[in-house]
Amino acid sequence: MTKFRNVLRSASPILVALFFGGIVIAFTGGNPFKAYFYLFREAFLGTDHLRSTILSSTVLIFTSTSTAIGFRAGIFTLASEGAFVAGGLSAAVFGSQILNCNSFFGIILILGTSICTGLIVALIPAILKAYLDVDEVVTTLMFNFITLGIVTWLVQRFFIAPKQANSSTRFIEERYALSNNFLGIGISTGFVIGLLLVLVYKIFVDKSALGFDFKSLSFGRDFANLTGVNNRKVIITAMLLTGAISGLGGGVHLTGQIHRYVPGFSAGYGFTGLAIALLAKLRPMGLIVGSILFGALYSAGSTVQLYIKIPLDIVNILQGFLMIAAVVQLKSIRGHFLKLHKGNRSEEHTSELQSRVDISYAVFCLK
Repeated sequence: MTKFRNVLRSASPILVALFFGGIVIAFTGGNPFKAYFYLFREAFLGTDHLRSTILSSTVLIFTSTSTAIGFRAGIFTLASEGAFVAGGLSAAVFGSQILNCNSFFGIILILGTSICTGLIVALIPAILKAYLDVDEVVTTLMFNFITLGIVTWLVQRFFIAPKQANSSTRFIEERYALSNNFLGIGISTGFVIGLLLVLVYKIFVDKSALGFDFKSLSFGRDFANLTGVNNRKVIITAMLLTGAISGLGGGVHLTGQIHRYVPGFSAGYGFTGLAIALLAKLRPMGLIVGSILFGALYSAGSTVQLYIKIPLDIVNILQGFLMIAAVVQLKSIRGHFLKLHKGNRSEEHTSELQSRVDISYAVFCLK
């Protein structure tokens, strides 16, 4: 009974979003049940539809897992978006420049550079947080804009493909593209990498000593100090892991789908990953299910209007309701963290934490 109640509680944001989305569809003259049937059919029924959903959900597994890692340590980082874009650019540059290399080792090298690029993007905010206690919500958000600006400038100044009107790089070498038919089973290699990443995340959280340190820090610095945790080390590690995983996601997205860097490389995947992590309550299986759900909306939303009269923006409407549900989750996390810190820290520290969580809440609402 308790397990069923937990499942129902986890599914309630989705059910609420479908309910209010159905009201919008009915209000515009459509049939909600028919609309959801076509959404489901276009997302999951048929090999081609399922492959499209898996491709769309792959990138979200990386950005949601990267966010979950930071939140596990009580770090409200928003660095996923910038690290994702930077990782994609580095993959495009190296993938188009490496000419004489074995395909397997070439892919490893390309994805490795994406990880390193994500680490670099996250490094300065991590140091500022660990040593100067600068608010990570503000620094990571601002560094997203800085990173996007630098990436655009680099493409236009150094890496733009010849005879291109837009800011696009060259295509990567064909042999460095990730297969969309892993071992002949019909799913993308990037999706398999994402599943392995979530498995590592689960082991890290449940079994590793560093995972315990992350959990200790989430209860507050004073508690972490009592358990012998090096706070600075854990803060830097958490924020660097967020950057590295997002950078890897950018590399996988580029080598698996787009094959070059183009304007609009990220459709807000970092912020969508934040929503998924919150809806999943940072749970590994929830990250996968949430990513597939949002991936289904991305893949099916572009074609469902061909079969039924519904608003063109119905997918955005459904995503909006899911985002609202994620905000509710963020508010519950806010209360959880404030409760943990109450009594263990001074009134000044508690007020500072409340302000920090309120900033992340406001930023997410503005997404």
